[in-house]
Amino acid sequence: MLAAVEEFDRLGRDAFLKSTGFGRSRAYYLDYQGSLYDSKAIIGYAHGVSTGTAWGPANFSGGDKTVAQRLEALGFMVAFLPNPDWTRDEIILACDLVLTNGWRQLDANDERVRALSELLQSPAIHRGRRNPDFRNPAGVALKTYNIVADSSNGNQLDKLVRQEFQDQPTEMQALAARIRELLREEAEAEPVSNDPDLDEMSAREGGVTLRAHLRRERNPKLRRQKLADAKRRGVAIACEVCGFDFQRVYGDRGRDYIECHHRTPLHVSGETHTRLSDLALICSNCHRMAHRGSPWLTVEQLKALVATSSASIGTA
Repeated sequence: MLAAVEEFDRLGRDAFLKSTGFGRSRAYYLDYQGSLYDSKAIIGYAHGVSTGTAWGPANFSGGDKTVAQRLEALGFMVAFLPNPDWTRDEIILACDLVLTNGWRQLDANDERVRALSELLQSPAIHRGRRNPDFRNPAGVALKTYNIVADSSNGNQLDKLVRQEFQDQPTEMQALAARIRELLREEAEAEPVSNDPDLDEMSAREGGVTLRAHLRRERNPKLRRQKLADAKRRGVAIACEVCGFDFQRVYGDRGRDYIECHHRTPLHVSGETHTRLSDLALICSNCHRMAHRGSPWLTVEQLKALVATSSASIGTA
Protein backbone atom coordinates (compact mmCIF):
# COMPACT_ATOMS: atom_id res chain seq x y z
CA MET A 1 0.00 0.00 0.00
CA LEU A 2 2.73 2.44 0.92
CA ALA A 3 4.55 1.68 -2.33
CA ALA A 4 1.35 2.57 -4.20
CA VAL A 5 1.06 5.82 -2.28
CA GLU A 6 4.68 6.65 -3.05
CA GLU A 7 4.16 5.98 -6.77
CA PHE A 8 0.96 8.07 -6.76
CA ASP A 9 2.86 10.97 -5.22
CA ARG A 10 5.76 10.56 -7.64
CA LEU A 11 3.66 10.50 -10.80
CA GLY A 12 0.82 12.74 -9.72
CA ARG A 13 -2.83 11.77 -9.70
CA ASP A 14 -3.64 11.95 -13.42
CA ALA A 15 -0.52 10.10 -14.54
CA PHE A 16 -0.97 7.43 -11.87
CA LEU A 17 -4.58 6.79 -12.86
CA LYS A 18 -3.63 6.64 -16.53
CA SER A 19 -0.80 4.18 -15.86
CA THR A 20 -3.05 1.89 -13.82
CA GLY A 21 -6.08 2.16 -16.09
CA PHE A 22 -8.43 3.39 -13.38
CA GLY A 23 -10.87 6.24 -13.41
CA ARG A 24 -11.32 8.76 -10.62
CA SER A 25 -12.96 7.71 -7.37
CA ARG A 26 -16.51 8.92 -6.94
CA ALA A 27 -16.74 9.04 -3.16
CA TYR A 28 -14.29 6.81 -1.27
CA TYR A 29 -10.64 7.79 -0.87
CA LEU A 30 -7.65 6.42 0.98
CA ASP A 31 -6.86 9.12 3.55
CA TYR A 32 -3.15 8.91 4.31
CA GLN A 33 -1.25 11.60 6.21
CA GLY A 34 -3.79 14.23 5.21
CA SER A 35 -3.74 13.43 1.48
CA LEU A 36 -6.45 11.69 -0.55
CA TYR A 37 -5.82 8.82 -2.95
CA ASP A 38 -8.21 7.08 -5.36
CA SER A 39 -9.01 3.87 -3.52
CA LYS A 40 -9.37 1.30 -6.31
CA ALA A 41 -6.27 2.47 -8.17
CA ILE A 42 -4.20 2.29 -4.99
CA ILE A 43 -5.33 -1.24 -4.16
CA GLY A 44 -4.85 -2.39 -7.75
CA TYR A 45 -1.27 -1.12 -7.84
CA ALA A 46 -0.53 -2.47 -4.36
CA HIS A 47 -1.71 -5.92 -5.42
CA GLY A 48 0.86 -5.84 -8.20
CA VAL A 49 3.63 -4.92 -5.78
CA SER A 50 2.74 -7.74 -3.38
CA THR A 51 1.95 -10.51 -5.91
CA GLY A 52 3.58 -9.44 -9.16
CA THR A 53 0.20 -9.09 -10.88
CA ALA A 54 -1.46 -5.71 -10.75
CA TRP A 55 -5.24 -5.54 -10.65
CA GLY A 56 -7.17 -3.49 -13.15
CA PRO A 57 -10.76 -2.22 -13.04
CA ALA A 58 -12.07 -5.62 -14.21
CA ASN A 59 -10.75 -7.26 -11.05
CA PHE A 60 -13.14 -5.29 -8.85
CA SER A 61 -16.60 -6.81 -8.78
CA GLY A 62 -17.85 -4.74 -5.86
CA GLY A 63 -18.37 -1.02 -5.64
CA ASP A 64 -16.23 1.64 -4.00
CA LYS A 65 -17.68 0.77 -0.60
CA THR A 66 -16.27 -2.77 -0.84
CA VAL A 67 -12.83 -1.33 -1.55
CA ALA A 68 -13.22 1.04 1.38
CA GLN A 69 -13.98 -1.85 3.70
CA ARG A 70 -10.86 -3.66 2.51
CA LEU A 71 -8.69 -0.61 3.18
CA GLU A 72 -10.14 -0.25 6.66
CA ALA A 73 -9.51 -3.95 7.33
CA LEU A 74 -5.85 -3.29 6.51
CA GLY A 75 -5.77 -0.50 9.11
CA PHE A 76 -5.99 2.48 6.76
CA MET A 77 -8.32 5.45 7.07
CA VAL A 78 -10.96 5.98 4.40
CA ALA A 79 -12.67 9.28 3.63
CA PHE A 80 -16.21 9.29 2.23
CA LEU A 81 -16.42 12.50 0.21
CA PRO A 82 -19.14 12.42 -2.45
CA ASN A 83 -19.73 15.58 -4.43
CA PRO A 84 -22.50 17.58 -2.72
CA ASP A 85 -25.56 18.67 -4.67
CA TRP A 86 -25.31 22.05 -6.32
CA THR A 87 -26.83 24.80 -4.18
CA ARG A 88 -29.11 27.50 -5.52
CA ASP A 89 -26.29 30.06 -5.28
CA GLU A 90 -23.98 27.85 -7.33
CA ILE A 91 -26.65 27.24 -9.97
CA ILE A 92 -27.31 30.98 -10.17
CA LEU A 93 -23.63 31.57 -10.96
CA ALA A 94 -23.58 28.79 -13.56
CA CYS A 95 -26.82 30.04 -15.13
CA ASP A 96 -25.42 33.56 -15.27
CA LEU A 97 -22.41 32.18 -17.13
CA VAL A 98 -24.68 30.40 -19.62
CA LEU A 99 -26.72 33.57 -20.12
CA THR A 100 -23.64 35.65 -20.90
CA ASN A 101 -22.67 32.95 -23.42
CA GLY A 102 -25.94 33.30 -25.32
CA TRP A 103 -27.61 30.34 -23.58
CA ARG A 104 -25.00 27.97 -24.94
CA GLN A 105 -22.99 25.46 -22.94
CA LEU A 106 -19.31 26.09 -22.23
CA ASP A 107 -16.30 23.84 -22.52
CA ALA A 108 -14.15 22.81 -19.56
CA ASN A 109 -11.19 24.60 -21.13
CA ASP A 110 -13.03 27.92 -21.32
CA GLU A 111 -11.33 30.49 -19.09
CA ARG A 112 -14.71 31.60 -17.73
CA VAL A 113 -15.47 28.04 -16.66
CA ARG A 114 -12.08 27.77 -15.00
CA ALA A 115 -12.65 31.06 -13.18
CA LEU A 116 -16.04 29.92 -11.88
CA SER A 117 -14.56 26.57 -10.85
CA GLU A 118 -11.91 28.36 -8.82
CA LEU A 119 -14.52 30.59 -7.17
CA LEU A 120 -16.77 27.65 -6.26
CA GLN A 121 -13.84 25.78 -4.77
CA SER A 122 -13.47 28.44 -2.09
CA PRO A 123 -14.79 27.27 1.31
CA ALA A 124 -17.54 29.89 1.36
CA ILE A 125 -20.36 27.68 0.02
CA HIS A 126 -19.40 24.16 1.02
CA ARG A 127 -17.34 24.12 4.19
CA GLY A 128 -15.29 21.22 5.36
CA ARG A 129 -13.26 18.75 3.38
CA ARG A 130 -14.04 18.11 -0.29
CA ASN A 131 -12.88 15.48 -2.75
CA PRO A 132 -10.19 16.28 -5.36
CA ASP A 133 -12.76 16.70 -8.15
CA PHE A 134 -15.04 19.07 -6.25
CA ARG A 135 -16.46 21.65 -8.69
CA ASN A 136 -13.60 21.15 -11.12
CA PRO A 137 -13.84 22.68 -14.64
CA ALA A 138 -15.29 19.45 -16.04
CA GLY A 139 -18.05 19.50 -13.43
CA VAL A 140 -18.83 23.18 -14.04
CA ALA A 141 -18.92 22.60 -17.81
CA LEU A 142 -21.32 19.68 -17.29
CA LYS A 143 -23.58 21.90 -15.22
CA THR A 144 -23.73 24.46 -18.04
CA TYR A 145 -24.71 21.62 -20.39
CA ASN A 146 -27.48 20.49 -18.02
CA ILE A 147 -28.82 24.03 -17.78
CA VAL A 148 -28.89 24.43 -21.57
CA ALA A 149 -30.35 20.96 -22.18
CA ASP A 150 -33.29 21.63 -19.83
CA SER A 151 -34.33 17.98 -20.13
CA SER A 152 -37.59 16.72 -18.66
CA ASN A 153 -35.77 14.45 -16.20
CA GLY A 154 -33.17 17.03 -15.22
CA ASN A 155 -32.53 18.72 -11.88
CA GLN A 156 -35.64 20.64 -10.79
CA LEU A 157 -33.61 23.39 -9.15
CA ASP A 158 -31.72 23.90 -12.43
CA LYS A 159 -35.06 24.41 -14.16
CA LEU A 160 -36.37 26.81 -11.53
CA VAL A 161 -33.27 29.00 -11.61
CA ARG A 162 -33.18 28.96 -15.42
CA GLN A 163 -36.80 30.10 -15.50
CA GLU A 164 -36.01 32.90 -13.06
CA PHE A 165 -33.24 34.09 -15.36
CA GLN A 166 -35.60 34.00 -18.34
CA ASP A 167 -38.31 35.89 -16.45
CA GLN A 168 -36.05 38.40 -14.65
CA PRO A 169 -32.65 38.49 -16.38
CA THR A 170 -31.58 41.87 -14.99
CA GLU A 171 -32.48 41.06 -11.40
CA MET A 172 -30.91 37.60 -11.54
CA GLN A 173 -27.68 38.90 -13.06
CA ALA A 174 -27.51 41.48 -10.27
CA LEU A 175 -28.01 38.68 -7.73
CA ALA A 176 -25.23 36.65 -9.39
CA ALA A 177 -22.90 39.63 -9.14
CA ARG A 178 -23.78 40.01 -5.47
CA ILE A 179 -23.12 36.31 -4.80
CA ARG A 180 -19.69 36.55 -6.47
CA GLU A 181 -18.89 39.58 -4.34
CA LEU A 182 -19.98 37.82 -1.13
CA LEU A 183 -17.97 34.72 -1.97
CA ARG A 184 -14.84 36.82 -2.31
CA GLU A 185 -15.59 38.68 0.92
CA GLU A 186 -16.45 35.60 2.98
CA ALA A 187 -12.89 34.73 3.91
CA GLU A 188 -12.34 38.25 5.27
CA ALA A 189 -15.65 38.50 7.12
CA GLU A 190 -15.54 39.44 10.79
CA PRO A 191 -16.49 36.58 13.12
CA VAL A 192 -19.86 36.75 14.82
CA SER A 193 -21.40 34.89 17.73
CA ASN A 194 -22.34 31.33 16.81
CA ASP A 195 -25.92 30.14 16.59
CA PRO A 196 -26.00 26.40 15.82
CA ASP A 197 -29.59 26.46 14.57
CA LEU A 198 -29.06 29.32 12.13
CA ASP A 199 -25.67 27.97 11.08
CA GLU A 200 -27.28 24.60 10.32
CA MET A 201 -30.02 26.30 8.32
CA SER A 202 -27.43 28.28 6.37
CA ALA A 203 -25.42 25.14 5.63
CA ARG A 204 -28.55 23.22 4.62
CA GLU A 205 -29.75 25.89 2.21
CA GLY A 206 -26.21 26.49 1.00
CA GLY A 207 -26.79 30.21 0.68
CA VAL A 208 -23.90 32.64 0.81
CA THR A 209 -26.48 35.43 0.68
CA LEU A 210 -28.25 33.92 3.69
CA ARG A 211 -24.99 33.70 5.62
CA ALA A 212 -24.16 37.32 4.83
CA HIS A 213 -27.66 38.32 5.91
CA LEU A 214 -27.41 36.36 9.17
CA ARG A 215 -23.91 37.67 9.82
CA ARG A 216 -25.25 41.23 9.62
CA GLU A 217 -28.19 40.44 11.88
CA ARG A 218 -25.96 38.75 14.46
CA ASN A 219 -23.53 41.63 14.66
CA PRO A 220 -23.20 42.08 18.46
CA LYS A 221 -22.66 45.84 18.25
CA LEU A 222 -25.73 46.37 16.09
CA ARG A 223 -27.84 44.23 18.42
CA ARG A 224 -26.71 46.17 21.50
CA GLN A 225 -27.56 49.44 19.78
CA LYS A 226 -31.01 48.16 18.78
CA LEU A 227 -31.77 47.02 22.34
CA ALA A 228 -30.61 50.33 23.80
CA ASP A 229 -32.75 52.22 21.29
CA ALA A 230 -35.83 50.14 22.15
CA LYS A 231 -35.36 50.74 25.88
CA ARG A 232 -34.80 54.44 25.34
CA ARG A 233 -38.13 54.63 23.49
CA GLY A 234 -39.90 52.54 26.13
CA VAL A 235 -40.53 49.65 23.75
CA ALA A 236 -40.86 46.19 25.30
CA ILE A 237 -38.05 43.74 24.51
CA ALA A 238 -40.51 41.28 23.00
CA CYS A 239 -41.11 39.69 19.62
CA GLU A 240 -42.62 42.18 17.18
CA VAL A 241 -44.29 39.31 15.32
CA CYS A 242 -45.91 37.09 17.96
CA GLY A 243 -45.42 39.21 21.09
CA PHE A 244 -43.44 36.61 23.02
CA ASP A 245 -41.56 38.20 25.93
CA PHE A 246 -38.71 36.03 27.21
CA GLN A 247 -38.33 37.94 30.49
CA ARG A 248 -42.03 37.66 31.29
CA VAL A 249 -41.91 33.87 30.80
CA TYR A 250 -38.43 33.06 32.11
CA GLY A 251 -37.79 35.89 34.54
CA ASP A 252 -34.30 37.38 34.76
CA ARG A 253 -32.91 34.47 32.74
CA GLY A 254 -34.85 35.78 29.75
CA ARG A 255 -33.89 39.45 30.18
CA ASP A 256 -32.82 41.01 26.84
CA TYR A 257 -33.01 37.62 25.11
CA ILE A 258 -34.17 38.56 21.62
CA GLU A 259 -32.84 38.44 18.07
CA CYS A 260 -32.51 41.09 15.38
CA HIS A 261 -34.01 40.65 11.94
CA HIS A 262 -34.00 42.92 8.90
CA ARG A 263 -37.51 44.14 8.20
CA THR A 264 -36.85 43.75 4.49
CA PRO A 265 -34.41 41.01 3.42
CA LEU A 266 -31.12 42.34 2.06
CA HIS A 267 -31.58 40.48 -1.21
CA VAL A 268 -34.72 42.60 -1.74
CA SER A 269 -33.58 45.95 -0.34
CA GLY A 270 -30.06 45.65 -1.74
CA GLU A 271 -26.81 46.28 0.08
CA THR A 272 -27.36 49.35 2.25
CA HIS A 273 -26.05 50.84 5.46
CA THR A 274 -28.19 49.25 8.17
CA ARG A 275 -30.13 51.73 10.29
CA LEU A 276 -31.67 50.75 13.60
CA SER A 277 -35.11 51.33 12.10
CA ASP A 278 -34.29 48.65 9.50
CA LEU A 279 -34.15 46.04 12.26
CA ALA A 280 -36.97 44.29 14.10
CA LEU A 281 -36.72 42.49 17.43
CA ILE A 282 -38.16 39.01 17.02
CA CYS A 283 -38.06 35.72 18.90
CA SER A 284 -35.94 32.80 17.77
CA ASN A 285 -38.95 30.83 16.50
CA CYS A 286 -40.22 33.65 14.31
CA HIS A 287 -36.69 34.36 13.10
CA ARG A 288 -36.32 30.83 11.84
CA MET A 289 -39.74 30.88 10.20
CA ALA A 290 -38.84 34.13 8.41
CA HIS A 291 -35.76 32.53 6.89
CA ARG A 292 -37.25 29.11 6.26
CA GLY A 293 -37.69 28.46 2.56
CA SER A 294 -37.71 30.92 -0.29
CA PRO A 295 -38.62 33.71 -0.56
CA TRP A 296 -37.86 34.96 2.94
CA LEU A 297 -40.73 36.68 4.70
CA THR A 298 -40.77 40.29 5.78
CA VAL A 299 -41.85 41.13 9.32
CA GLU A 300 -45.23 42.31 8.02
CA GLN A 301 -45.77 39.08 6.06
CA LEU A 302 -44.86 37.01 9.09
CA LYS A 303 -47.22 39.04 11.29
CA ALA A 304 -50.04 38.42 8.83
CA LEU A 305 -49.25 34.70 8.77
CA VAL A 306 -49.30 34.48 12.57
CA ALA A 307 -52.52 36.48 12.76
CA THR A 308 -54.24 34.28 10.18
CA SER A 309 -53.10 31.07 11.86
CA SER A 310 -54.12 32.33 15.31
CA ALA A 311 -57.56 33.29 14.01
CA SER A 312 -58.10 29.88 12.41
CA ILE A 313 -57.05 28.14 15.63
CA GLY A 314 -59.42 30.32 17.64
CA THR A 315 -62.39 29.40 15.46
CA ALA A 316 -61.56 25.69 15.27
